[in-house]
Amino acid sequence: MSIKVEDIMVKDVVCATVPGSRDDVLAILKSERVSGIPVVKDGRLVGIVTRTDLLKHPEEEQLALIMTRDPITISPESDITDAAKVILAENIRRLPVVTDDTLMGLVTVADLVGAIADMGLKDPIEDLVQPDLVAVWDETPLPVVMEILRLSNREASPVLNSKKKLVGIITERDLLGVSEIEDSVEKSDMSAASDEDAWAWEGMRDTMNLYYGVSRIKLPEVPVKEVMIKDVITAFRRSEISDCAKKMRRNRIDQIPVVTAHNKLAGLLLDRDLIRVLTK
Repeated sequence: MSIKVEDIMVKDVVCATVPGSRDDVLAILKSERVSGIPVVKDGRLVGIVTRTDLLKHPEEEQLALIMTRDPITISPESDITDAAKVILAENIRRLPVVTDDTLMGLVTVADLVGAIADMGLKDPIEDLVQPDLVAVWDETPLPVVMEILRLSNREASPVLNSKKKLVGIITERDLLGVSEIEDSVEKSDMSAASDEDAWAWEGMRDTMNLYYGVSRIKLPEVPVKEVMIKDVITAFRRSEISDCAKKMRRNRIDQIPVVTAHNKLAGLLLDRDLIRVLTK
């Protein structure tokens, strides 16, 4: 049976507006417990902003400079298989649903996972599991964890203890949940002479001190074990596809660590990988 995007999309979408600020978006993401929201201006879709965007631009304050402009969209009449193909091909997590440039709703990876949960798919997840993953030690400071996620382009990381056992998981959502906005004043030396000027030292007498305000997203210097999710939902390589989708939907999670019978980490099942079954 064909399922249309309008059958599973979120219709009552929380949006940000431009002009707007990073703090406005951060407040919405925290209160609504979502990872990204559309950006509108005068009722028209103009962009999309995600928690990843915020973490990648910790010193930028203006929403217009953080958001992704002219996002890819989809029609409410499209099939969910088309939505899955676009999300996978473009490496995104959400698709604004638009009719004549007017935002009608939002379809996300989580919505597609919810559809899979009701399909009764009994095939094992083993072919969908990511064998390559980035894990962190439970004593790793949060700022370092954020940098690891940024450098590895990941949204979550399993947490291991000194005995190499899975003891938790940390996500971008958890990091933003404990983040703070830090304001400071910094100084920039601006010389009137060019660096290429042989007499540049003369310019030192014309140096101006420019003071400017800087606002950053700051994480506390505490080990990840103090913030991580300790009650980790796990699966085995032979777990059924729809059962895992139900776990993701029920617990509102984006990934499930895959473990062995001895609780050794064996891989990670991402919701993005789970929706690949819709394209086959």
